[in-house]
Amino acid sequence: MTLLNYRSFSAQILFIFSLMLLTACSQSNNKTYNSGFASSFDPYEKTNRRIFKFNGSLDKHFVKPVATAYKAITPEVVDHSVSNFFNNLDDVGSAINSLLQFKAGPALMDTNRVLFNSTVGIGGLFDVASALGMERYDEDFGQTLAHWGIKSGPYVMLPFFGPSTVRDATAKFTIDSLTNPANYHDEKFAFMALRLLDQRADLFNDEEAFKNISEDQYTALRDLWLQRRNTAIKDGKIDSQEQSDLIDELEALDDD
Repeated sequence: MTLLNYRSFSAQILFIFSLMLLTACSQSNNKTYNSGFASSFDPYEKTNRRIFKFNGSLDKHFVKPVATAYKAITPEVVDHSVSNFFNNLDDVGSAINSLLQFKAGPALMDTNRVLFNSTVGIGGLFDVASALGMERYDEDFGQTLAHWGIKSGPYVMLPFFGPSTVRDATAKFTIDSLTNPANYHDEKFAFMALRLLDQRADLFNDEEAFKNISEDQYTALRDLWLQRRNTAIKDGKIDSQEQSDLIDELEALDDD
């Protein structure tokens, strides 16, 4: 590790603990907050709504039109290969985070997936591992922090990147960034742009369904994201009470 990389890494670690402290302070000032889905704690709602509006405008006037053109000119087999390629990169970080959570089975499985897809799958363009029955996990450093008891902190809407929490945003821009192989490539910004287009194009089928959930798109997105995130952290194990809370909240939004 070079001195420059060491200093950058040290600064990122310091940033992590600084934001963890911010999270702890925000929680100590509000006793009603917990990291579960039901609370949907959103002390920055006013600012979050402004950022949500900005993101929506950016998507409407730029991202969606470009993604639409990308979808129109890209053959389906190529589109799937692009998604497979980025999933393969994600599997690297997932394997590392499974290991950090002492989940030996998932760590080994994701490692094997990367090996098979990077070689037989020609750099990840083909998902050979799934065809062979290798289950895909999806672990990130935010889930690792949650596994070791770090609370999520307040919900935040990030410019360009969308829903998150203080903990998950910290993880995303530090350790998750370090474990993404694409970030070490000279064309990392081109990779980032291509991934954005691919992800946005993949949302077309779900877009209309989401719009019908509620007129208050901000609240619907927040609550659905928090529920999905909570489920991911619990490895898909969500109890009946949490499911009931989600249904009640969405029905209340629909009634409004």
